[in-house]
Amino acid sequence: MVTPGRPVEAVVFDWGGTITPWHTVDLLEQWRVFARGAGTIACSLNDLASALIRAEEQAWRRGREEGVSARLDEILASAGLTLGAEDTEAGLAAYRDFWEPHTLTHPAIPYLWEDLRDKGIRIGVLSNTIWDRDYHSGIFERDGVLDLVDAAVYSSETPWVKPRAEIFRAAASALGVDPAACVYVGDRSFEDVHGPQSAGMRAIWIPHSDIPEDQQVSHEATPDAVAHELGDIADIVAAWSVGAPTPERNRHVAD
Repeated sequence: MVTPGRPVEAVVFDWGGTITPWHTVDLLEQWRVFARGAGTIACSLNDLASALIRAEEQAWRRGREEGVSARLDEILASAGLTLGAEDTEAGLAAYRDFWEPHTLTHPAIPYLWEDLRDKGIRIGVLSNTIWDRDYHSGIFERDGVLDLVDAAVYSSETPWVKPRAEIFRAAASALGVDPAACVYVGDRSFEDVHGPQSAGMRAIWIPHSDIPEDQQVSHEATPDAVAHELGDIADIVAAWSVGAPTPERNRHVAD
């Protein structure tokens, strides 16, 4: 872990389950919705949905095991869909409608980001995602926070996924800040604690998401602090910036 005391110059946030509240989503249903939107006939709808969920699961498994990224277009193409075709685009529209209620920015985020920026701290976003930048930017613009993000790095635009140290260094570089002056905030212990610490960042863990067991990876990293609410982050960062001890309510206690 990085010793608290160096002033914090940037705070980088995970997206799903951190910037957005955690939602448990039926991942097969997302692809059934896609297939219906694409006009797939009933007898082959389940075949297409099953092919897409298999491709997506394989992509995320490669990420956890090999640290390599994936993209939505690749998943669609692997199921034999033609990118840009009318039926594919109709399926994507239905797919995005399915995800709409699960992408809403947590109401505490605008206040937290404004508070941090008022203190001269830069705001970054780093997400493992198969979606492209335009889609994420559209979500932030819809929720009125796009102008509060100083830099964003999406795994879909890089060769890596979290917890690879390279992607955390890329986020720090995009912000123009040394990794040692960055704090990373996320809800997944492997990706969002082990990962940033391996790149020299401090890590704040928000343990409020119900991460599926098959997505959890054993590791030995301990967060530099635990935030039970997004509002705790400002206090933790302020304490580190002045070299004070981490607030007692946020100090990590090992299991």
